[in-house]
Amino acid sequence: MQQDGKVAIITGGARGFGRAFAERFVGEGVAVAILDRDRDAAEAVARCLTNAGGTAIAIPCDVADEMAVKDSIARAEVALGGVDILINNAGLLTANYSKDFIKSTNAELRAVLEVNVIGVVNCTVAARDSMVRRGGGTIVNLSSIAGYSIAGPYGLSKLAVRGLTLAFARELAPDGIRVNAVAPGLMATETVIADLPAEMVRHFREDLQLIKRPGLPEDIVDAVMFLCSDRASFVTGETLRVSGGFPLEV
Repeated sequence: MQQDGKVAIITGGARGFGRAFAERFVGEGVAVAILDRDRDAAEAVARCLTNAGGTAIAIPCDVADEMAVKDSIARAEVALGGVDILINNAGLLTANYSKDFIKSTNAELRAVLEVNVIGVVNCTVAARDSMVRRGGGTIVNLSSIAGYSIAGPYGLSKLAVRGLTLAFARELAPDGIRVNAVAPGLMATETVIADLPAEMVRHFREDLQLIKRPGLPEDIVDAVMFLCSDRASFVTGETLRVSGGFPLEV
C-alpha cells in the first residue's frame, strides 16, 4: 500500500477496530499514535507494537475535549515528525444509544453527539495544519450502517459523520487532504456480540445480509487501508459500506 515512513493518528486505538488499524499500519511501516481515553490500555497496545519492532506511542485523550485534542495532535507531531493519516475511530456504541429518541435522555443524546460527531470535528481541524506541513494527507472516518437506518441517537450520529465526510472533503481538498468514511455493518467484534441479543445478530446476518458470514474486523481494516493508500488517490468524499450487502439502495 506504499505507506512506509508515514505517520498515522488513530483515535480510540486501544481496542477493537482501533487496535486492528494500529497493528496493520505498523505492519506496513507506519508510525502510529494511539489516542484513547483509557491510558493504560493505550500504553499496553503501544508497548506491544513497539516490542514487535514497530513505532508506536500512546497519548491519553478524550476526543470530545477540543483543547485536549489540540494538545494530543501537537504531541504526536513532535514525537513522530508530523501527521499523514488520521483515523477518526473513537465513538460511543452500545445498545443504550440505539434506543428510540422518545426513550432516550438528553444527556445520552449529548454524550453520543459530543464523541461521535464533535470528536470528528475536533480531531480533523486539529490535524489539518500538520498535514498541510507534510504536503497533504488522508482522513478516514468511521461511520456505520446504522447511519442509513437512523436508529436512535447512535444512528443519527453516524449519519452526521457521513455529512462531515462530505463537508471536510470539500473544505480540505485545496490542502491536498482526502476525506472518506467506512460504514461497517454488523461486525463480529467482542463488544458488539456482548452488547446485542443473539437473536438480533442471527436475524441481521441470516435474513438481512446478502453475504451470510459474519463481518470481521479484517474486512474493515482492508477498506480503511485502501482508502488511505495511493490506490485511492482519486477518491474523496465517499462513504464505503462494508456490510455484506445490507442495505441495498438504488
